[in-house]
Amino acid sequence: MKNFNSSLLFIHTRFIPVFLFLYLFSSCKTNSTISGNRKEAKSYSKEAEKSLTTNISDKNRVDFEYHFFNANKEKILGNYEKAEKLYLQALKVNPNSAVSFYELANIYSFQNNKRNALYYSKKAALLDPENSWYQLLYIDCLNQAKQYTEVVNVYNRLIKQHPEHIEYYYELANVYLTLNKANEAIKTYDDIEKQTSVSEDVSMQKIRIYRTTNNLDKSITEAEKLLSAFPDNAKFYGILGELYQAKGENAKALKVYTDLLKLNPEDPYAHLTMADYYRNLHQKEKSFEEIKIAFKSKDLDIDTKVKILLSYYSITDTYPEFKDNADTLCKIIVDVHPTEAKAFSIYGDFLYRDKKLEDARINYLKAIELDKEKYAIWNQLLIIESELNDFFEMQTESKEAMELFPNQPLPYFLNGVANIHFKNYTEAVTVLNEGKQFVFTNNQLLSQFYANLGDAQNQLKNYVASDSAYEDALKYFPQNPYVLNNYAYYLSLRNTKLERAEEMSKKSIEIEPGSSSYQDTYGWILYQMKKYEDAKIWVSKAIGNGEKANGTLLEHYGDILYQLNDKENALKYWIDAKKAGGTTDMIDKKIADKKLYE
Repeated sequence: MKNFNSSLLFIHTRFIPVFLFLYLFSSCKTNSTISGNRKEAKSYSKEAEKSLTTNISDKNRVDFEYHFFNANKEKILGNYEKAEKLYLQALKVNPNSAVSFYELANIYSFQNNKRNALYYSKKAALLDPENSWYQLLYIDCLNQAKQYTEVVNVYNRLIKQHPEHIEYYYELANVYLTLNKANEAIKTYDDIEKQTSVSEDVSMQKIRIYRTTNNLDKSITEAEKLLSAFPDNAKFYGILGELYQAKGENAKALKVYTDLLKLNPEDPYAHLTMADYYRNLHQKEKSFEEIKIAFKSKDLDIDTKVKILLSYYSITDTYPEFKDNADTLCKIIVDVHPTEAKAFSIYGDFLYRDKKLEDARINYLKAIELDKEKYAIWNQLLIIESELNDFFEMQTESKEAMELFPNQPLPYFLNGVANIHFKNYTEAVTVLNEGKQFVFTNNQLLSQFYANLGDAQNQLKNYVASDSAYEDALKYFPQNPYVLNNYAYYLSLRNTKLERAEEMSKKSIEIEPGSSSYQDTYGWILYQMKKYEDAKIWVSKAIGNGEKANGTLLEHYGDILYQLNDKENALKYWIDAKKAGGTTDMIDKKIADKKLYE
């Protein structure tokens, strides 16, 4: 018997909890490039002048000048190979020309020739230790070579020469951290503070280092200093309170959070901080009350609320007792943000997961009404329509989705399924053929496309096209029981390729041994092969699997009994089949004449 329930392949996205605090620290980076700037040009002129006047003859001075300035010209034109040769010629004339070494190092760095870049940048840096540009290029090359200890030495020299350049301190601290020298990094940050006073960047880095080295006391001291310098910054209250909690000083943490709420009682982030405080104390009800207050605030942006709900989505898989809380928050978010598609979409996700398909559909439809450009929402809506077997809505919505997202295969597939249901077989073939070209890496979905093409072509009596489609379906998914059964059944109805049909039908039963539909198909193939006793066994199994009211099964069983000369019982089954419905056009004639017609 044909199975009319096409299986669908779905991918469910899993969500992970989102942390409330994430500290990111950035540092300045000095980049040396081929093209010079005004400062570089000034240093070149100074160096070139020194090259021309230091320990070289007039003739050499002219030769150097010729090679060096022609090299610069070729570099500006982008002819780096010519420039390289000319700089090397200049160095032959004046081996102590730092600027020539510098320019060559720049070229080699640009060409990713790390070994030469390091060698020539080092020569430039040693020949002119007071030139910051040479030192910075040398540092870049040292970093590429992971020679961090020498990087520290160069930065220390730069800081002595230019203590006003704060970016050097930041870079030095970063190198110390790379070398796992936390104390030296802290001292460097202290040096920054001596010049700039308390700053968020420095204090947050120091707090992070102290936390990494399990020094909570110093972390707290640093956070207290930061809050004292910026008493109106709500974020710093949260950081200090979190540190107090980490140390187990909950009373101090509560006081900090209370002060935070006094600062701005309506601040939703303050309430989220309080929620986190109560959560750490395992006071779930108080924590949830604070989250609700935050969710009811329009000042808490929709994306933050969605992130929190996503964490609930993950948590409620393991702890279903939180589902009511998640539902409450979902209702709040759609109430506070009635014009945000995200609000209705995430509520739909929760409802769908809990098998509340009708309610989920309502929310997805609302999300689409607010924003039609999000394919993921359409995808989920169409899946729900298929699970509800609402073929009318599936046909209508999939058609609109095809127009909006012409490269997405699922709308074509479900539109084809809906058209087959409504017996629009020609239209189904057209849309399925169009949609399958957009399936690239999902062989099971592609198999389903061909399976439904096989069904539609069979109904159109295009048997060659139908068989070809089924063969393609099995090529992409050989273990597809739906295709194995339907293909075998249609072959049996045409009484052709029965051995192939028997093989496929038997395989479908091995994959899904409890399917009465597949058992009936196998029995009917055996019937066509005139193996009536074996056919009786399998169709009897199908009837015993809860399909007593299925007219097709009952008529098949009656036909088998008739072939086994049990004509009295054959008539009884034909009569029962007619009552059940779904029989062949010959059922009335069979009953009237008490005779088998095929």
